[in-house]
Amino acid sequence: MPNYSARLHAVQTHMAEQGVDLLFLSRSANLHYVTGVPREEVNYGNTIYPGEWLTGAWIPQHGAPILTLPRMLADFHMGEVSGADIRVLADAGNPTQMVQAVLDSLKINDAARIAVEDRAWAELVLNLQKLCPNASFSQASQLLMPLRVIKDADEIALLRKGGEITEAAYQATLGQLRHGMTNLDLITEIQYQLKRHGAKTESFVTSFYNMGKHYPFNFHNSDAVLLTPLEAPVSISFDFGAAYEGYCYDYGRSVYFGEPDAEYRKVYGLVIGAQAAGIAALQAGGTCEQADAAARQVISEGGYAHAFRHRLGHAIGMDVHETPFLTTGDQTVLRPGMCFTVEPSIFLPLQLGCRVEDVVVVGENGGQPLTNGFKTLHVVA
Repeated sequence: MPNYSARLHAVQTHMAEQGVDLLFLSRSANLHYVTGVPREEVNYGNTIYPGEWLTGAWIPQHGAPILTLPRMLADFHMGEVSGADIRVLADAGNPTQMVQAVLDSLKINDAARIAVEDRAWAELVLNLQKLCPNASFSQASQLLMPLRVIKDADEIALLRKGGEITEAAYQATLGQLRHGMTNLDLITEIQYQLKRHGAKTESFVTSFYNMGKHYPFNFHNSDAVLLTPLEAPVSISFDFGAAYEGYCYDYGRSVYFGEPDAEYRKVYGLVIGAQAAGIAALQAGGTCEQADAAARQVISEGGYAHAFRHRLGHAIGMDVHETPFLTTGDQTVLRPGMCFTVEPSIFLPLQLGCRVEDVVVVGENGGQPLTNGFKTLHVVA
């Protein structure tokens, strides 16, 4: 169980060090991290409640935060945040007046230094600027990400559990693979298996990348891609993950429909080897770009440098993509407890594609993968 009191204390210490008088966290991974107030699953269309822009926590340098939210959200989630200083806006209430009352309660003056959630509503920022016209504003990530980048043992345990759920969903899906099925069939099966094995939801949009002589490379789940039958020969790269207790997993494996030729088996071996090199390079004291270079070298020496299309990986935790990144130019020094995806790939449109991906914890003597199964090429004959 995360120690939210300790997290709040650490955040307020950083606020004092950086001269921030007030921190506002809207409903986000940051709010979840500090207070335990959970995020909602994303809707395709916005659902707007009166005064919803003030939903979040107002955190001073010292003392307890104040949580503000509209009545409808309070009805849905009051039980999850009981015990906090909660102020509920009535449906016909004035949100600006409520925020002014919060500022007065926390003794925040007109020229305060205020840090705001990076993806807060514009309406919130505009109203704060009106209420505090002489205030200076900064991003909440400057306070939170230095704390979130190092995962403690409890967080790593949650990520590991998310990995177990993800691999169990993958294993169950392998048994359902058939020639002629579509990406829609695959997505439906994976989402079902994630829920069945204990995920709250998918941590990002589940995707499959199909490559073969009849399958152009496409990152998007367009209708044409979703409904095209999968017939040999085609390689299929899975990209999905479970959300578990606020933490996100990101996982990838590649399978082949039909009999893989010698080139595909070579490519598959190069990707597996590149991942092993990248994992070994996630050693405390190294840098992000050194880990990327270690994996990239394997693929380059194999003759496929041009087909490694993206960075080696990204930090991960309560968000799917966190900073820093395993890429050229990122000289961030690796520290124990950092967690990254390691996801080398070789993608050749209208020919073949292969990627493998696991979440890995930086260690003193190299990376420690949280998932490590299913590395042998799975063939759907």
